[in-house]
Amino acid sequence: MTLLPVENVQDYPRPPRLERVAQPLRVVFAGVPVAEAEAGTAWRVLETHHAPTYYLPPQAVLGAALVPVARETFCEWKGRAVYFDLVLNGRRSRNAAWSYPAPTHRFEAIKDHLAFYATSVDAAYVGDIKVMPQPGDFYGGWVTPNLTGRIKGAMGTLHW
Repeated sequence: MTLLPVENVQDYPRPPRLERVAQPLRVVFAGVPVAEAEAGTAWRVLETHHAPTYYLPPQAVLGAALVPVARETFCEWKGRAVYFDLVLNGRRSRNAAWSYPAPTHRFEAIKDHLAFYATSVDAAYVGDIKVMPQPGDFYGGWVTPNLTGRIKGAMGTLHW
């Protein structure tokens, strides 16, 4: 059983911090594990009031299930993000994953790594813990039971 230390999201830094993930990560879509990262191979971004966002190395992701789309966004810390639909077994999940093909210097380690919205997949796991999506439809953090504090994304929190 995976035990995660208690973390208060209000103690996370701003600007955000990048750190290795000690646990394996897994993402399931259309009944298939579309991403499986071994312990120590993925990264997470920690930012004040956000659930951690997990970035899996490209070799840990079933690339054939990713379809690039025209959507792009810009993060003041990480740079330009590109998006992918997940398409597998007759199902499509739009804008389910994103990546930074040319991140800022501070976030070079996550170049081409992929993050997944927990709302867009059947399940996502940190170790054996099934995550909950960060509230709202803007942020892609993964909420685990060890997190405390007020997590941004819920109604009324978008602009603070």
